[in-house]
Formats: sequence, C-alpha cells, structure tokens
Amino acid sequence: MRDLQAEGGAPVTGSPSTGTGGAAGRPRRRLFAVLVALAAVIYAADLATKTVVLRSLEGEPPLVVIPGVLQFRVIFNSGAAFSIGTGMTFIFTFIAAGVVVAIVRTARKLGSRSWAVTLGLLLGGATGNLTDRLLRYPSGFGRSTQLQGHVVDFIEVLPGNFPVIDYFPVFNIADSAIVCGGILAVILAWRNVQIDGSREASGND
Repeated sequence: MRDLQAEGGAPVTGSPSTGTGGAAGRPRRRLFAVLVALAAVIYAADLATKTVVLRSLEGEPPLVVIPGVLQFRVIFNSGAAFSIGTGMTFIFTFIAAGVVVAIVRTARKLGSRSWAVTLGLLLGGATGNLTDRLLRYPSGFGRSTQLQGHVVDFIEVLPGNFPVIDYFPVFNIADSAIVCGGILAVILAWRNVQIDGSREASGND
C-alpha cells in the first residue's frame, strides 16, 4: 500500500517507530533488484546477439529477415547510439562510464517501479555498449588505443525505404534499451514522478 501511495503521489502515512527504517528499506531493495535484474537481462541479450552475428554475419551480405522491412547487417560504430558522433569514441567512452556511475548512485534513492525499469534499461544499454568500447577492436588489453573500441551494430529497419532520410541508422539491443529508457525518463519527468516515487506538486494541484 505504501508503494502504491508513493507511485500515485498520495502522501504516505504512518508514524515512525522502532524498525521502520528496515521495513522501509525492503521495498527499496526489491526495486533495486528489479533494476539490476533487468539490466543484467539486457546486457546478456546484447552480448549474446553481438557474439552470434559476429560469428555468422561478419564479412557476409546482409541477412534479410523481412524484405524491405528488417535485415541484419554487421557494422562497427565508433560513435554513440545510432551512429551519432562517429569518430568521438574516446569521449563517448567516458560519457557511458559516467552514465553507469550516475545510475548506480541514483538507484540508492529508488522508490518507484517505473524508475526502476527506466534505470534498468539505461544501465543495461550503457554497460553493453561500454563493454564494446573497452574490449573490442581497436581497444582492448595490451593495445595502445585504449577506450576506443567500436560498438557492434547489426539491426537495420526499412533498409533503403525509410521516409525523410535515406536510411535508418543500424543499431543493437543496447541502443534500443537506451532509447526506450530515455523515452520513459521523459514521460516520468513530464508526469513529475520522482526517483523516490513521490510527485512534485504542479500549478494545478
């Protein structure tokens, strides 16, 4: 009931008593577990799909799944999500690392299931692409070009048929999670839902 009140913005009632801190901490730990579990699933899916496509499609023609709608084509992206900022790999590595640290720090205040899902998506996506930047060519252990690994992208939608622009950028599971997490964050901010589950009072309240 306290969780539902917090999510809806209603005041949480109840007077402090002995052991309340521990009771209040249990929902927060559950939400943190949701965040970590979702991030782990996304990370594992991102790593597994990249491994599979590299082994089966690297250097090969695109694998057409739905003609004119979806195909898999391996590219190595030195930029950010959806090939933005190509050539700024070193900077984006630090940005991705900063995002991971910020999410972990923010998670200590979790009181919202919606924010737990949002941060889980962002954390899973950020760690997936950060792993590429740290370990994939031309970065990696023993190499002189550290923190400059290229991200593996392979999902291409509406190839050659995307409206307005010539093509939709090739992306991966991590990119998708980052974009979905970003959209959810905007929606939650628009609805004034805070990380702790409370709501900011609007001018109409």
